[in-house]
Amino acid sequence: MSSPASNKADDSAPDVTDRVPPRILALFERIGYHFQDSNLIQRALTHASYGDGQRKNVDNERLEFLGDRVLGLLTAKTLFDKTKSKEGVMATRLNALVRKETCARIAQNIRLGEALLMSSSEEKQGGREKISILGNACEALMAALYIDGGYKRAEDFYDRFWQEEIDNVLEDSSKDPKTHLQELALSIGPNVPHYTVVDRSGPDHRPTFTIRVTVEELGEALGEGQSKKDAEREAASHLLKALEKTI
Repeated sequence: MSSPASNKADDSAPDVTDRVPPRILALFERIGYHFQDSNLIQRALTHASYGDGQRKNVDNERLEFLGDRVLGLLTAKTLFDKTKSKEGVMATRLNALVRKETCARIAQNIRLGEALLMSSSEEKQGGREKISILGNACEALMAALYIDGGYKRAEDFYDRFWQEEIDNVLEDSSKDPKTHLQELALSIGPNVPHYTVVDRSGPDHRPTFTIRVTVEELGEALGEGQSKKDAEREAASHLLKALEKTI
């Protein structure tokens, strides 16, 4: 995939700091990159509410669109390079790493909300902490990094700030039997595990649930627990143990 030419700062590069507000300069320091195009980064940080409808502002929605694709490519390449998983498993992990909530956590880590431009009414409603706004702004920032500094700058940002999320996704899939079973099911076909309560016993204050997990083409198993989640995990674990003998 071709990318824009990298605009690395050097002695001959123009000083844009006098055109960038201090809150954005502070963001530059937190992410370890100084943008050459001050208009681009300010557009990436502009929410649609900015100006309270009194004037036309170019917001970050188009950049969100591009940033979503850049993020998807970086994540797909990372999973391809770091795992030996089949397509279905990689798709599940990719979805976890590019979802809005994940992007919002990255935005919180770099305090992106502090740098956003938005209307006073949106700010009063907690806009700087809203998951949707932070997630969208993070995608727009990713696009701006790609445009201003090229693929390598976007990749550097991704490698630095997504590493913990990547580690968590890979660790969860290896420890949680439900996740492991789902990834196994997706690696074989388009089927996903289905959990059904087949029995509930015991007193109301301490019930015991029996749940059946079924995966087409793989089989089924039962599990018990004092909560539905515990019973589901046990059922998934039982099915995985049974499958170890056949797969």
